[in-house]
Amino acid sequence: MLLEQLNELLAQTSIELTDEQKLKLVKYVELLDKWNKAYNLTSVREPSQMMVKHILDALVVAPHINGKNYIDVGTGPGLPGIVLAIALPDTQFILLDSLGKRVRFLTQVKHELGLSNVTPVQSRVEEYQAPVKLDGVLSRAFASIQDMLQWCEHLIDDSGKFIALKGQYPDEELASLPENIKFEENIILEVPGLDAQRHLIILNKA
Repeated sequence: MLLEQLNELLAQTSIELTDEQKLKLVKYVELLDKWNKAYNLTSVREPSQMMVKHILDALVVAPHINGKNYIDVGTGPGLPGIVLAIALPDTQFILLDSLGKRVRFLTQVKHELGLSNVTPVQSRVEEYQAPVKLDGVLSRAFASIQDMLQWCEHLIDDSGKFIALKGQYPDEELASLPENIKFEENIILEVPGLDAQRHLIILNKA
């Protein structure tokens, strides 16, 4: 059962969620599984695998999110944005994707889970103008760090951060940062049940 699996995984972290938040995460996996059959939203087919590779993989980022307004670029089926929105109900997340079917799925998830802090948007990132001042740009498997910076630089001012969710440490990408971008921090993330490296790379404007 997915809820039991989620509880077991959470017990291996310091993350505390309410029963309501846990049920929303389970419902999200169920929706992802249901829509995936027709919409091909993720290559992960098994709900139990989604719980590790999608839910926990995004949840471990939550303790490192400070601020009130974020954009998840290239969000796909809502990763990490939907998961973070459930875990951080007082933080607003714009979920941006260029594919209509993904945005339709996100709109359904928002409706069924009652997520008032989520705004799904269909747009190319380089053409999008945020309606509010953003604290950060989130990117998971969206592009290289160089592409992320180039396409998203207009979205934040000097106080905002670029937050990239990476697998292996991206030595080469970080070795060739533009002059106006400063490396701030690398956080090694531990994902219960996942035998793979995870790094959270935080950059800001110099």
